[in-house]
Amino acid sequence: MLDLQKLMGQMQGMSEQLQRESQQLTVKLDRAEAIFREATLNQALLSQQHQEYCDRYIFNCAEPIEPLSQIQSISPITTPHIVLATDGSQIAPSRHEIAYCYLINIGRVAIYYNSGVYPLLDNIPEVFYKAEDLYKARQWGIQTEQWMTLKRTVAENVALANLAIEILANSQSSPMLAFTDGALIHWEFDEIPAEARSRLLSDILAAWDNLKAQRIPLAGYISAPRASEATNFLRLQLCPFEQPDCKTHCDDKPLDSAPCSQIQPLRDGTLWSRLLKVGECSPFWKSQARILQEYGEHQVYFCYLHVGTEIARIEMPAWTALDMEMRSQALTIILAQVQKGYGYPIALAEAHNQAVVTSSDRRRFFAILEQQMMRSGLRNITTSYKESRKRSSIA
Repeated sequence: MLDLQKLMGQMQGMSEQLQRESQQLTVKLDRAEAIFREATLNQALLSQQHQEYCDRYIFNCAEPIEPLSQIQSISPITTPHIVLATDGSQIAPSRHEIAYCYLINIGRVAIYYNSGVYPLLDNIPEVFYKAEDLYKARQWGIQTEQWMTLKRTVAENVALANLAIEILANSQSSPMLAFTDGALIHWEFDEIPAEARSRLLSDILAAWDNLKAQRIPLAGYISAPRASEATNFLRLQLCPFEQPDCKTHCDDKPLDSAPCSQIQPLRDGTLWSRLLKVGECSPFWKSQARILQEYGEHQVYFCYLHVGTEIARIEMPAWTALDMEMRSQALTIILAQVQKGYGYPIALAEAHNQAVVTSSDRRRFFAILEQQMMRSGLRNITTSYKESRKRSSIA
């Protein structure tokens, strides 16, 4: 049990530190806004420099594909439309349980607006217990728990595409959005070996191929974003060198002490909170994340949308972001979703609720598994002594 009394002193120190950082952030934000105005005037030159030297940066910098001053006002959709969403949860493997296995549960949601059709709210659980599911990833140095998380990401994308194709067959005329909670740029895949990455990404990209073929827009919604890809573009405006070649001029310096680090660590969302009004959307940016080199035609673009309660980062694949009709369809539906969900997209919240696995679900899962194992003739089925002892207390 957590002793909160012993934490009081630490919390006071933390509060004081956050107050100091807040004051420093205000100063940096004022500076960043001024630099942004300068960059808007010099965008053509900065974009040219970016294209020439982006492989020489020591930071990740996105590329604006529209004028920095291009801020668009979005109105929520009011006509009939359909929103599809998936989310996942899991029961992680434990060697202390009666069997070493894991479960992935994918929540699915299809909400029909202004059509009188009942929504679809369900989930698809799958248990993994075979050797290739549990141990094969270890050949790439990936632990079972990490592999389970990566597999869940794949399952969410595949389930979303399958659901969209299924719904489209019966709803040809209604605008539709395939919606995910979180990024479309799977940064975590960049940290695993190429062979494992190709196995996972191929399934995701194949699912996106199906959405593209049917012209179903796809978007990822990131609440409270912490990325700095867009603000890093302002580093080019701050660079004192004629050529922004980081590896030549600043490779021997820590990143936070480089001449262009005056406004760091400012997040994109913080800057756009100054620049956007409610319902307004930033220009679109093309991400330069290294993992996108393996995305083929599904390059990811993003923007920032002021949804009223926060600045959200919206990610879209190229075939949605660069198609003005599909882009507009996605943004108007997203804004309506946030309003209906009182600050967060209702379809994503419901998909999470369908996917979540509670502690009681976990107990029932292992109880049913124990019954099935005993019916199969297995005996002496029990948890480890450690697990049994942890479930009781002398206090």
